[in-house]
Amino acid sequence: MLMLALTNDSGKSFNFPVSAEEIMTSVKEQEAIRKLMVFLQEWDSAHKAARSHILDNFIKSNDGKTEPELELEFSQGASLFLARLTAWLRMTYMYSTCLNKLLKSIGIFLSAASGRRYLIEFLEVGGVLILLEILGLNHLKEEDKRESVKLLQLIADTGRKYKELICESYGVRSLAEFLATSNSADAQEDVQILMDSLGRGNPKYQNQLYKGLIAVLPCASPRAQQLALQTLRVMQDTVGEAPSVLVKPVLGVLCSVHLEVQYEDPTALCLREPVLVYIQQAAAAKVTGILAKESAEVAEELIQLKAVHGLMVAVGNLDHVASQRHASISLEYFVRTFPFVEECVKKALGHTLFQHFMDSPETWYTKMDLVQAEKLASNIVDIPRDIARMQSTETNPGVS
Repeated sequence: MLMLALTNDSGKSFNFPVSAEEIMTSVKEQEAIRKLMVFLQEWDSAHKAARSHILDNFIKSNDGKTEPELELEFSQGASLFLARLTAWLRMTYMYSTCLNKLLKSIGIFLSAASGRRYLIEFLEVGGVLILLEILGLNHLKEEDKRESVKLLQLIADTGRKYKELICESYGVRSLAEFLATSNSADAQEDVQILMDSLGRGNPKYQNQLYKGLIAVLPCASPRAQQLALQTLRVMQDTVGEAPSVLVKPVLGVLCSVHLEVQYEDPTALCLREPVLVYIQQAAAAKVTGILAKESAEVAEELIQLKAVHGLMVAVGNLDHVASQRHASISLEYFVRTFPFVEECVKKALGHTLFQHFMDSPETWYTKMDLVQAEKLASNIVDIPRDIARMQSTETNPGVS
């Protein structure tokens, strides 16, 4: 046992017993603190190239570490370095100064197990707003924006209130715009995963996410359209009845010439090699029936958009059996649901052809001759909007 001598103001000495282990621990702690202060001073005085090198070493040495491990590395002062990283991010993110490395370094803190304190520290300096603003800066690199999306995903994964924070910060609009305009397939997939995450366990902003995805559909990127449709399909069970606002964007997407967007049955494609417009026609006929069955209000709107006429034209397309099949099945729903549609279709087809249709809507078109097909393709069925609305209301009193 060693004795530690201390002298007070009056000159009197006191001796305290101190173990060798305690002295060694104290020395190690002081040395660790000294190294931390040297490191922080080195960062503070470093220029861009030197800081870039520091970030490289930090990422290489600390990726995947937990909060206790990071605190051990920085002598319980890891937050001091995180504060410097976030401060530099705020000052330089618009100029892409080591932005990718900077975001990766911050990500090490946000992804650290038991590191909730780091997340809170980042959010307190406006981290979410910075990450979202990065997505809208056209001059920044796609890989930088992708890192920003990854950090937003880490934040969203922390819990519902953090998902709400992203949405409250106009996150849905920023993410939807980035999804629609990004040139990186990997970045778009990351955005889809994030938007899907924000749509789960976040009832306050669920409809906002749903509408944000619908807003992506008219964009020029087929990959974005495909990803948006996939997420919408997953969300549909939770949202419930498809709103009428979905009809026009979905019908617009059906004009796409990209097969990943314009999905069609493989068996139908094997029958013959259809032109792309026929693929679009078959898909439009199929989706028209699906949407009509979801809601009487949507079905009424489709009738007003001359869907009945279009379905009859598709049934008469002898060059593409898939168009005939999907159009016939969808047309049957309208005929059996709305008496005024039945009357118009029966008048256009004639009694005999109409009866064949009603007896076997899924197969009657296979026995159709050229004259009958021409009769369908050249039909002039046109249900006035006012009549459709009035008679639909009479048939379905709950529709206003």
